[in-house]
Amino acid sequence: MKILPRIQSPADVRTLSLEEMTLLAEEMRAYLIESCSMTGGHIGAGLGVVELTIALHAAFDTPNDQLVWDVGHQGYPHKILTGRTAQMHTLRQEGGLSGFLKRSESPYDAFGAGHAATSISAGYGIAVGRDLRGEQFKVVAVIGDGSLGSGLAYEGLNNAGASGSDFIVVLNDNEMSIAPNVGAMHKYLTSIQRNPIYNRIRSALGEMADHAPGVLHDAGKVLRKWEESVKTFLTPGVLFEELGFRYFGPIDGHDTAQMLDTFRAVREMKGPRLVHVVTQKGKGFPAGDHVEKWHALPAGHDPATGKQRKTATTTPNPNYTAVFGKGLAELMMEDDRLAAITAAMPSGTGINIVQKAHPKRVFDVGIAEGHGVTMAAGMATRGVRPVVTIYSSFMQRAYDSIVHDVAVQRLPVIFAMDRAGLVGEDGETHAGLYDIAFMLSVPNMTVTAPKDGRELIGLLRTAMAHETGPFSVRYPRDLAPDLVPAASEIAPVAARTWEVLRRGHDVAILAVGTMVAQSMAAAETLAAEGLSVTVVNCRYLKPYDELTLAALVADHKQLLVVEEGTVVNGFGAFMAAVVQDMTGNVRVHAHGVPDRIVYAASRARQLAQCGLDAAGIAERVRALLQSEAVAG
Repeated sequence: MKILPRIQSPADVRTLSLEEMTLLAEEMRAYLIESCSMTGGHIGAGLGVVELTIALHAAFDTPNDQLVWDVGHQGYPHKILTGRTAQMHTLRQEGGLSGFLKRSESPYDAFGAGHAATSISAGYGIAVGRDLRGEQFKVVAVIGDGSLGSGLAYEGLNNAGASGSDFIVVLNDNEMSIAPNVGAMHKYLTSIQRNPIYNRIRSALGEMADHAPGVLHDAGKVLRKWEESVKTFLTPGVLFEELGFRYFGPIDGHDTAQMLDTFRAVREMKGPRLVHVVTQKGKGFPAGDHVEKWHALPAGHDPATGKQRKTATTTPNPNYTAVFGKGLAELMMEDDRLAAITAAMPSGTGINIVQKAHPKRVFDVGIAEGHGVTMAAGMATRGVRPVVTIYSSFMQRAYDSIVHDVAVQRLPVIFAMDRAGLVGEDGETHAGLYDIAFMLSVPNMTVTAPKDGRELIGLLRTAMAHETGPFSVRYPRDLAPDLVPAASEIAPVAARTWEVLRRGHDVAILAVGTMVAQSMAAAETLAAEGLSVTVVNCRYLKPYDELTLAALVADHKQLLVVEEGTVVNGFGAFMAAVVQDMTGNVRVHAHGVPDRIVYAASRARQLAQCGLDAAGIAERVRALLQSEAVAG
């Protein structure tokens, strides 16, 4: 590599010639593919914005000028140009670079986010703060076209466009979010790229303007202006112009020269303006036609082919996502009322499996979680049984819709929350730590967590028959501990029942979901030390098993609630309040994720850090018994 080793900051990029910038783009792309093959990560979006990132840092005076990236998936080239090249091998590793942008990581990271459609609102907020403080710098918000399916993006455009503020939006149009984009905005944006009338007119006018001789050269300028008028009439510019933005584009997002000219011109203007660039997600990546594979890959893939290298430690067990997708597809064969909704995550949630089997009963709403939930509520009023399948961390964005549109009306919507709990290398922005707390607080909501894959399908079967309100089930980003049979062989899980897996007399562990296996392992360790522990599978968190809880309270002095979720206002806090009303003689202890941010590491490491592995649970039980002995 000739150019990349010379780049320590964007100031170095600004010294390069156009030819050197072109070579830099090639080297960055090769370096990204190689480094992500070792660390894993969201590679596709970054590969698509290499030239765009170079052009932005070359045209703007970063970090004085504030560059706000949407989501952060697009941020890997930005990290490379801002002094972090040598650290890329630590990406998404414990103590290493974040997989997203992070304000504490670099002064070039103006705003951090792990969810889509935040950049316009955040960037406009930075611009407002600048003006209130009397400061002078430019603000550029970069947003992907997939994020334009989110209501938050339109709220930001509407507010910023009407403000007259000095604010720039760059629309990175790659026709993708994670899966191919859906919805009217996607069709609107792509229509101009393929509009033969516009392209013929543009080509003809360009030729005439560029080659007009002598006195006709001024006429060429007029033709160029007329081209701009035609473009505004035929392109998405008319929408953005009506929202108050001066529109530029669409331009080739891999043509560095064109972008430099555009950004340098736009930088000197005032008021809201929007530059529409067209890029190819995953450009240069060897995944072939498997477009969703461009989005992200785990560590250990072959950079030459994009295929995962085989490892010696393989397991026949499927992950929970695959168990869910296969099971739901089979359950939909039994009940034609069932339909599935996902928010731009068909493969990430297992809904792609369902989509192949039942294409007319699967609905991808794009990055619009709130809309998806309220849409499900509407479907439920017509006798459909919608299964809303969204990552736990993304379900937070739909909380108002869950309460107002579903729970208040007691509509039978099923919520399937993937990635519940700790998520390993994706880190703090994607951790699903709050769904237990926020779902428990929703009236009329049934809250459940399976201990394994078979129980997951059994709870889904129970949810199908539940008619009196919403029903939620959470499951982790992990392998299922069991081999799961066909859904037809799995019975429903009896409502509001717990399962006593092991009986003892010293402490009763009330384990939630993934913590059942860890608690059983802890109990084995403690038994070898002469300590007798009860372990209960609390698969129903709300409504809970009143009879089993009463028996546990009668037989134990201490209950330890173990959950892979925030310890604040979680199931442990809920049980403490319930038991306090029952008796003052039994102490309830909550053992969950501490009230702090859990940063990227392997999932096993995160569990250990939070004391949620078998060793940590056993140690907590020992401490409880020791304190009881001291008090006695």
